[in-house]
Amino acid sequence: MGKVTIGVLQVVIALAVLGSVAVQALIVPALWLDLAEEELWGRIAFVGIIVLGILTMQVFAVSVWMLLTKVRRGSIFSASSFRWVNAIIAAFATAAVLALALAILLAPGSMAPGIVGLICGASLVLGGIALLVVVMKALLRQAIAREDEARALRSELGEVI
Repeated sequence: MGKVTIGVLQVVIALAVLGSVAVQALIVPALWLDLAEEELWGRIAFVGIIVLGILTMQVFAVSVWMLLTKVRRGSIFSASSFRWVNAIIAAFATAAVLALALAILLAPGSMAPGIVGLICGASLVLGGIALLVVVMKALLRQAIAREDEARALRSELGEVI
């Protein structure tokens, strides 16, 4: 992956994180005030799901940033990469559960069933992405094993020569 591509991705990630912080600082409090007529438990649940959902996006963004840094340094094929991959899996799995919780919260109200269905579909897609990253983690594990094997073979070849 080229340095320009990594740089552009990091700019996009930085803008997304800045935007999410702005949402947390400006829109979430306004949302809380807009829900003043709702029951307190529903208000807390709805705003909590939104805040936690934003947090999952931030965890994902930081994890991808760290993996991009490892790619730039040429150290992506190391065991320390798994920490960031695991964080991505956890972020997507949590986002899937939060989306499902949001659908459940909205289902008995006046929300259109189609909207609830779309949110359930989003939950399914988020869970699928988490599973896809699990598969990619297995591929990373295989690549690390091949890298270690190649390093050992180069060392043996160096001794022979």
